Amino acid sequence: MSSVAFVSTSTSASAASAAARVPLVDRATASGQARTLLDQIHGAFGTTPNMFRAVAHSPAALQSMWSAFGALGGGVIGAALGEQIAVAVANRNACDYCLAAHTALGRKAGVSGEALAAAQAGESADPRTAAVLRFAVQLVDQRGQVDAADVQALRDQGLSDEHIVETVAHVALNLFTNYLNVALAVPVDFPGVKLRPAR
Repeated sequence: MSSVAFVSTSTSASAASAAARVPLVDRATASGQARTLLDQIHGAFGTTPNMFRAVAHSPAALQSMWSAFGALGGGVIGAALGEQIAVAVANRNACDYCLAAHTALGRKAGVSGEALAAAQAGESADPRTAAVLRFAVQLVDQRGQVDAADVQALRDQGLSDEHIVETVAHVALNLFTNYLNVALAVPVDFPGVKLRPAR
């Protein structure tokens, strides 16, 4: 994952930890694999986002999440489309944390505010991006039970099997992060973004 600028909200660290349903692990007092991974995350963001601090209770879960971000970050989907997928999935799952984080990361990846707002609804002015976002939202809404025509719609936009598999992987990773942040009430530490009603 490339280095990103991080903008913290005004919530204090102690207040944020108290608001979460699990305490947020302090990188300075973490040990073993959790400390190693939190150091890597801190190096990438310039701080340690609350989501990773919550996940750090399980070094195995943290390794899984961080490795998946790294692997998919080097895939064929690319950062801009990956962030738009994340925004669409976060909005669909009403995950304030992921919506805020991936909107900020999307801007860093060069996606316009207008395109990110459209992505919240699973839409895009670009036909290829629109096809991917529609498919991502279908995966969420139908719990993966899409049909051959849904996959063919991606191929009709020139997307390869590699793109299709990575799209599913991006959705799955974002389900992991959405569920974690919503279930554990992880305090948002990126600039807030208003959820849009699902259509």
